[in-house]
Amino acid sequence: MVKIPSPRRLFRSRSKSTAGGIGGGVDMCAMVAEHERIEWEVRPGGMLVQKRRGPDDDAVVEAILVKVCTAGGAWQHDVSIDATATFGDLKVLLSLATGLWPREQRLLYRGRERDDGDHLHMAGVQDKDKVLLLEDPAVTERKLRSTSLAQLMGVPCHSFIQV
Repeated sequence: MVKIPSPRRLFRSRSKSTAGGIGGGVDMCAMVAEHERIEWEVRPGGMLVQKRRGPDDDAVVEAILVKVCTAGGAWQHDVSIDATATFGDLKVLLSLATGLWPREQRLLYRGRERDDGDHLHMAGVQDKDKVLLLEDPAVTERKLRSTSLAQLMGVPCHSFIQV
């Protein structure tokens, strides 16, 4: 890791010139304090960049509120979820509320169906945005076929022993 010279040395000439000026200048103390909080690293190509923060760092995770409703508008639910979560994570939370398995759900945002691996923040989902929940048509067809078949067959088993 490369050590950068103190920012106080970098801004010393500026701070003297703006301190005596009329009309005020940039708050150099704030700039220095901000610069000291930034951590730097050297990448393999030799480029000096700000150090990335990993998931284990004490970074603040923003939670957003997503309004999820069905196509008919009969059902609406507010879900609080991490802003960097995926649509698959949202499906898992919705499966607890709706009873539909995540593979039976289709989520639409801004008119497009979103994949399970798509991240909410990358798709542009913000706080209090609306996401449309649809049941997969193939699953609906299978359920209708199984209920109609059960009605045609009647009661599938009769009791042979009566007490």
